[in-house]
Amino acid sequence: MASTAVRPEQDNGERLLAGDIRALRKARGLTLAEIALKLGRSVGWVSQVERGLSVPSLGDLRAFAELFGVPVSLFFSHDVPVEKERGVVVRAGSRRSLGTSESGLVEELLSPDLGGSFEMLRSAFAPGAELMTEARRPTEEAGYVASGVFEIEIGGVWHRLGEGDSFRFEGKPFRWRNPGAEPAVVIWVVSPPVY
Repeated sequence: MASTAVRPEQDNGERLLAGDIRALRKARGLTLAEIALKLGRSVGWVSQVERGLSVPSLGDLRAFAELFGVPVSLFFSHDVPVEKERGVVVRAGSRRSLGTSESGLVEELLSPDLGGSFEMLRSAFAPGAELMTEARRPTEEAGYVASGVFEIEIGGVWHRLGEGDSFRFEGKPFRWRNPGAEPAVVIWVVSPPVY
C-alpha cells in the first residue's frame, strides 16, 4: 500500500475529503474497524483519514470509492475559489458529478459536502433510462421534477410526473424510468446522505 503523509496543517480540500469519507462510512452504518478490515488498513489510519490527519493516496481513494459504491470522482473537485462560500455555496460550474452518461443517470451534488442531515442532488435521467431492480434505502427522500417526464414506482405503485410535480417517500422500495424522448431532470433530496 502507498504511504500517506501526516501533516499538522491541512487545507480545506483535505478537510472536506475527510468529512466526506466519514459521512459515507456513517451513512452505510460501518464502523472504523469494519472499514479498516475491508481496506486492509489499521483502525488508526482510517481514523486519521477521517480527521484529516492523513491524506489517502489515489489508490486508497479508489478503494474507498469501491467500498462505498461511489465514483472516485466524488472525492475530487472540492475547490471553492471564494473562501466565504466554502461549505455554503455551490456554483453551477463547480458541482461534483456522480455518474456517467453511459449509465443513463448523471447526478451532480448540489450540497457543498456530504456532511449534515441531508444531501441535495440534480439527477438527469437520459431518455429511456430505467432502474430495473428495486432499490431500498433507510432514508427519507423527496424530489421535484424540474423538466421532462419522470416515472417512479414507490412501494409497488407507479406515478407519472411532469415538470413541476414532486414526490416524497421513506424507507420504501422504489424504481424509476424516463419514458420520454427528452432528458428528465429531478432535484432529489436524501436524508441522511447516502453518497
